[in-house]
Amino acid sequence: MRFFAGPTLLIIDELGYLPLPGEAASALFQVVSQRYLKTSIILTTNRGVASWGEVLGDTTVAAAMLDRLLHRSVVLNLDGESYRLRDHHAKNDTLRHATTGTRRPLQ
Repeated sequence: MRFFAGPTLLIIDELGYLPLPGEAASALFQVVSQRYLKTSIILTTNRGVASWGEVLGDTTVAAAMLDRLLHRSVVLNLDGESYRLRDHHAKNDTLRHATTGTRRPLQ
């Protein structure tokens, strides 16, 4: 627990990508509680706060964790296409134009 409580900034990326087992959700709650009002946490997730009970497997733990995380926080809600998908579409468009739009058929 000291390892996670020590850094000035803790970054938790992709919370909710996979559901957490009960023990992991409990450990995460303990980390958040120990850091509460002392150090900073950056947390990224693609899940809304309404589904955190499902992600953590316990609505009470989710509510308590959100209470600590949202107090004195700045929430950034990014809406739009994923940069990975945007890059993928751009590469496909470039390839499509290169193979169909500028070449003349062989005679």
